[in-house]
Amino acid sequence: MAAINPAVQLSRKANRILKEEGIRIVLAVSALLSVATTAGIVYTLASESFHFFQQVSPAEFFLTTDWAPLFSPPRFGVLPLVNGTLLVTLVAAVIAIPLGVASAIYLSEFATQRSRAWIKPILEVLAGIPTIVYGFFALVTITPVLQKIWPQTQVFNVLSGSIAVAIMILPTIASLCDDALRSVPDSLRQGGYAMGATKLEVTASVVLPAGLSGILAAIILALSRAIGETMIVVIACGGQPNITANVFEPVQTMTAYIVAVSLGDTPHGTIGYLTIFAVGGLLFLITLCMNIVSHKIMRRFREVYE
Repeated sequence: MAAINPAVQLSRKANRILKEEGIRIVLAVSALLSVATTAGIVYTLASESFHFFQQVSPAEFFLTTDWAPLFSPPRFGVLPLVNGTLLVTLVAAVIAIPLGVASAIYLSEFATQRSRAWIKPILEVLAGIPTIVYGFFALVTITPVLQKIWPQTQVFNVLSGSIAVAIMILPTIASLCDDALRSVPDSLRQGGYAMGATKLEVTASVVLPAGLSGILAAIILALSRAIGETMIVVIACGGQPNITANVFEPVQTMTAYIVAVSLGDTPHGTIGYLTIFAVGGLLFLITLCMNIVSHKIMRRFREVYE
């Protein structure tokens, strides 16, 4: 076999190193672009919010309960928007978390390959439906059904919007929890069976605790998406800032307010315009805190298998 010319070998090695260096640079630039985008968003929210709080007291913004920034005289208590956002998210979580985790348990531990082959794609299709479609579905289908069951239900209400949000985040919870449960080593399951446990006992006592970090992370990720949902709550929940726990009444969420003002005729630079950034900054802080909690939970409950 003829020997390869050393010059050719050197040229090939140089080309390989050049290609690897080029790939490394492309990946580094992609990562830096992500960081720069985040920094730009944070800067915009912080700078515009700073101008807002130069004119409005933080105590009035965070502690008062009357939100009417475009009226005269304006009132800037953000608590009604926070109440609407958290109420929709809470009701959606109560609906979606049990259904999502139960679906993941079935897909991971009980479903046959044939059942899994058609159930999981259907769940994933739900994640691809535009949220505006969910919003109209809640308004024209879910709300009339609720009004037949509970006549006091108003046209715009928390419950119908929350049901639509729950349907939207259900695939996220089910799919990510399914991945977390399937990542648990089969040796743990076999150990449970060797101790005489049933399928249900192994699932409840071995598989679920072992996949707990992934399950909790999936739930928090889904809730973060629910908090930031816009079109469903704009269409189904109405636009009335309201502090209430009644799910049959309309509310306005933080995202719905941002949309309402952004599409209106509010002049640029006015105090009404700056409220968009103050509310957006508060929403950003809430989701940031949820992400931090998610990482702490993952580190706290993470199981490492060798």
